[in-house]
Amino acid sequence: MIARPTVFLDRDGTILREVPYLASVSQTELLPGVAQALATLQRKGLQLIVVSNQSGVARGLLDEGKLLEIQLRIDELLQELGVRIDGYYHCPHHPAVGVAPDRRRCRCRKPRGGLLDRAAEDFEIDWLRSIGVGDDLRDLQAFAAKEMPSVLVGTGKGRDSRQKMAEIGKEPDLFCAHLAEAVPWILRHTVELAPSS
Repeated sequence: MIARPTVFLDRDGTILREVPYLASVSQTELLPGVAQALATLQRKGLQLIVVSNQSGVARGLLDEGKLLEIQLRIDELLQELGVRIDGYYHCPHHPAVGVAPDRRRCRCRKPRGGLLDRAAEDFEIDWLRSIGVGDDLRDLQAFAAKEMPSVLVGTGKGRDSRQKMAEIGKEPDLFCAHLAEAVPWILRHTVELAPSS
């Protein structure tokens, strides 16, 4: 199998409208322009993998079945444009809230890179031509653990995250108002970096 460039996407606030501890299929709503942006990326041969912290499981606010229902709803919403998410990975844990086994320190909760490691077990990933997109500093830190460039989007927590980064003298690789605005930059750093044959 050939390693492929991949776009790793945070879920809530990046591709979905931010709803704290989203547990309802009826509240599952793609942000404007997301479906079109993902369609463009997928047409260019990029794998699309969602990686998200879902501590609502540890908190008892939702369960794995509800998470699956939300994923299926995302798939339905994207299907209208022929888009398919290649993989979903989530961390149900929280280090301080909830009950065992979900209340624990783990390798998969962003800012750690465990979700990316899990994706690498299932997919051949060209890490040198892959990108991460998120709305939270923890997303960017997880992507940095794999030495990937990343995009901070201004949706969800993105504007607050940018302010926090500025306060500590850091800048994201790219800040965009939303995912669609980042598409040209993502393509330059993935598809257009392909070695010539």
